[in-house]
Amino acid sequence: QVQVVESGGGWVQPGGSLRLSCVASGRIFSVHDMAWYRQAPGKQRELVARITSSGSRIYGDSVKGRFTISRDNAKNTIYLQMSSLEPEDTAVYFCRSDTVVIPTYRTVEVWGQGTLVTVSS
Repeated sequence: QVQVVESGGGWVQPGGSLRLSCVASGRIFSVHDMAWYRQAPGKQRELVARITSSGSRIYGDSVKGRFTISRDNAKNTIYLQMSSLEPEDTAVYFCRSDTVVIPTYRTVEVWGQGTLVTVSS
């Protein structure tokens, strides 16, 4: 039993900033990669950013230089600091956690319910 919960979504004007949080909880032994994805209306889900347990990062081309992913391993939490937001960033943002679960110690991919980010004037 593992849960992933995102928070921090909302409305922001173009050029503004927003910070998203994602917490994994439950019967977790350890957490490997965690990532942010997003899905805009009429479009497929795309990778925004991912981060490994050791801190290696990768970003989607559309957000490089504007978004920063980070994590707090002690809290099983990741963050997405978004700046210079554009209307094209409007989407539901989903968190994915690759977790080693108890008692099987298998790695399971768990998704959150999503949080809506709206960028408009």
